[in-house]
Amino acid sequence: MKKPLRTITYGLGLLFLTMLFITSGMAQHTKQTYSRQDSLRGSITPEREWWDLVYYHLDIEVKPKQKSIEGSNTIYYKVVKPGKVMQIDLQQPMKIQGFFQNGKELDFKKEGNAYFVTFETHQEVGDLHFLEVAYSGSPRISPNPPWEGGLTWEEDKKGKPFIANSNQGDGASLWWPCKDHMYDEPDSMLISVKVPDPLMNVSNGRLREIEKHNDGKSTYHWFVSNPIANYGVNLSIADYVHFSEMYQGEKGPLSLDYYVLKENLEKAKVQFRDVPRLMRAFEHWFGPYPFYEDGFKLIEVPYLGMEHQSAVTYGNGYSNGYKGKDFSETGWGLTFDYIIIHEAGHEWFANNITYKDIADMWIHESFTTYSESLFLDYHYGVLAGNEYLQGARRIIRNDGPIIGDYGVNQRGSGDMYFKGANILHTLRQWIDNDEKWRGILRKMNKVFYHQTVTTVEIETFLAEESGLDLQAFFDQYLRTEKVPIFQYYWKDNKLYYRWENTIANFAMPLKINQSEKTYWIDPELGWKSTEKLAANVAIEVDPNFYIYTQQIQAIK
Repeated sequence: MKKPLRTITYGLGLLFLTMLFITSGMAQHTKQTYSRQDSLRGSITPEREWWDLVYYHLDIEVKPKQKSIEGSNTIYYKVVKPGKVMQIDLQQPMKIQGFFQNGKELDFKKEGNAYFVTFETHQEVGDLHFLEVAYSGSPRISPNPPWEGGLTWEEDKKGKPFIANSNQGDGASLWWPCKDHMYDEPDSMLISVKVPDPLMNVSNGRLREIEKHNDGKSTYHWFVSNPIANYGVNLSIADYVHFSEMYQGEKGPLSLDYYVLKENLEKAKVQFRDVPRLMRAFEHWFGPYPFYEDGFKLIEVPYLGMEHQSAVTYGNGYSNGYKGKDFSETGWGLTFDYIIIHEAGHEWFANNITYKDIADMWIHESFTTYSESLFLDYHYGVLAGNEYLQGARRIIRNDGPIIGDYGVNQRGSGDMYFKGANILHTLRQWIDNDEKWRGILRKMNKVFYHQTVTTVEIETFLAEESGLDLQAFFDQYLRTEKVPIFQYYWKDNKLYYRWENTIANFAMPLKINQSEKTYWIDPELGWKSTEKLAANVAIEVDPNFYIYTQQIQAIK
């Protein structure tokens, strides 16, 4: 089932080391040019800053035959600064028909995907108001869901519509008008979706009502009682069959609801057994599921899947791994359904703790990818989690920093997944106290409960809770693509060692194994030596540290 990972880890280290020396210090990253549309999409503009989101009521009809949507979004907001012009986002080819407040239609100007509406009523600081936005159109069809945003319009085996949205990064404004920036979330939301019978719509939160109409259509009203990121708002439409169970969690009974195509019901009843298992593991490591009030749903969709809050979507073909593949090639990745575990892990890291700027998307993906290892750790033991992460290093590219550019809706390198997970795993080794590490992860979800955050806030929290100086650690691993190299040689019965390929002030202790004994050393950029290890006896760097190791010829 498994290969000896220590051999794999060092084999990979040697494989990549040559490439690393060739490219070290020579990586040329093309500076991307950004447009005003990038800034309007990705920054907290003055037309966004003066008002705070309170509540959305998205009230729409989805027309499968026309592949179109029409309806309205009513935006409730609180005035926090003087302002008169509001920015609302909706991407082409969708169109806004009008803005309405107090029964009056308001003037607006359009600049690309940004609409600027001018209010007639004085917007007094502290006041609560609402704005109704009427819109319609045929939203972009996703060319490659979920990586390229839009709607997916498919059919089930009986020819009935099978529809879903996926729009992280590209923005919720692909299909509904909103304040399309992650820093501000509504405190709650009502999602009302009208569809032709016998289809049903499944969205976030809890189903309040099914409203039957005389025209052979029904409106499904879903209420979300917690703050929700706009990209997590979910639209899943099909001729679904529903089954459910109760999970006894840390905060009491939690409803687990499943919506799948009828032909997949029996397969789903088997495959979805991973859900109670993930709840046990993640509540152990991260604390209570963050949305007990809204329940947890797993919904079959016609694409791979997405972390829509309290309404996780699933399309992994009812097989373990990632479409049957184990990223780590250790066998451990085939012991669970990757999409179920990964996307549900986002309930803690993405939906509970949410980045303010997509440049900090690593907060979502690094912690959630790491959660896969912790799932294995909980159910199969610490070695299983370790081997999974070590094996997955084979797909790390080190092609750029995992933090993106701020204020322009730009994410960092895709290495934020498995490299990010290995960075966190390395920090766990440095802390060297698993109960303390678990306490940090649980406290993190408590301190930042239902909040939007920045990298600096997360860095500061981890440093304070661990008691370590982590500034250089994060600067090295998050803000450069360089992997630290531990160089060493033996001379005169001493071990000489140092860090190479690092930023100027990088420092991190390292665990060394020799003859079944463990030693800690403190490499720096300059050469250091120690006599506490047996001379000229082979050493092994703890493979849980994400570094490269190189033994060199003794320096004269």
